[in-house]
Amino acid sequence: MSNIEAVLGQGEKAILSLRGLYEEYGYKKYKMSKFEKYDLYLENKSFIAGDRIVTFPDRKGRLLALKPDITLSIVKNAPRDISGAYKTYYCENVYRAASDGDDIKEIMQVGIELIGNVDVYSEGEVLTLAARSLKSISENSIIGISHMGLISAVIAEAGLEGEAASRASKAFADRNIHTLAELCGENSNKAVALAKIYGPLSEAVSAVKEICTDDSCTDAIAELEALSCVLRAMGEEDAFVLDFSVSNNMNYYNGITFQGFIDGIPQSVLSGGRYDSLAKKMGLDCGAIGFAVYPDVLERFSEGQRGADVDVLLLYGDSDDAAAVALFVEKIKSRGKKVCALNEKSNCRPTYKELVHFK
Repeated sequence: MSNIEAVLGQGEKAILSLRGLYEEYGYKKYKMSKFEKYDLYLENKSFIAGDRIVTFPDRKGRLLALKPDITLSIVKNAPRDISGAYKTYYCENVYRAASDGDDIKEIMQVGIELIGNVDVYSEGEVLTLAARSLKSISENSIIGISHMGLISAVIAEAGLEGEAASRASKAFADRNIHTLAELCGENSNKAVALAKIYGPLSEAVSAVKEICTDDSCTDAIAELEALSCVLRAMGEEDAFVLDFSVSNNMNYYNGITFQGFIDGIPQSVLSGGRYDSLAKKMGLDCGAIGFAVYPDVLERFSEGQRGADVDVLLLYGDSDDAAAVALFVEKIKSRGKKVCALNEKSNCRPTYKELVHFK
């Protein structure tokens, strides 16, 4: 481990690793301004997960938003005449007002967006980068992938619309079989069978083909099969499981959606999907797909699991020779150990593995 790596937190190390990964595949860094017009976020508020937007008036009285989302800004500022693919990545903090109080939360996000001609290879590349993003953090990771087209088709076949369709989508996300069966009524068998699917991508897609045999599902199944082949060619197929509890807002997400998990962390640390509907709503006649990694989640959970701050806490007294203390500190460091030397009167002490009193 280098000296730099030794002092970086897990989230910081993840950011450095991810930036290099994305640049290898031709993604250019996107830099966002701290404030943008509030109207952009007001019109797409349901795309922003949960929390309230932090706003401030400018000198002319116009309402500005302290950046609550990066994807919306990228889509807004993407070229209007994309003939190929606009590839960008970002490392940005977003700010949101906590729903349970007046505090403002600062959340680090690292991710990529691919806007334009989103073909099967493009989807496979984004999914591959998602898998490698997690593996750069931990080998014990998995990505659940779903397809909103299949979920939407099954919900529509059950005759559900509006609020009922939203409730059914949430039931998929919660894997709430009872509610799903209740909502779908006579057409519940297919929905329940789909909701129960969980397994390696290629095997699970074969199971979906047996469940969803009508024409409305053909394209989505073919897309999943093609993606499975691309991921296999990239050496990342084993990083994915098909899981229809990975369900997102049907108003924005129209194709594959996915969430990434790392062993030992009880929530997703990566999420993304295909959002052509949002791109169209914002004036782009093309496809769009991307994902975000949440390094702050890594930091939060690694803090609880982190061991001692230093290997050795060395305490010295007022009468001890400073040069002798310095030599002793260097001797401890030469053994490859982290050491913190403090006057014994100090009450601000790090956690340690070994306590040594200088003599």
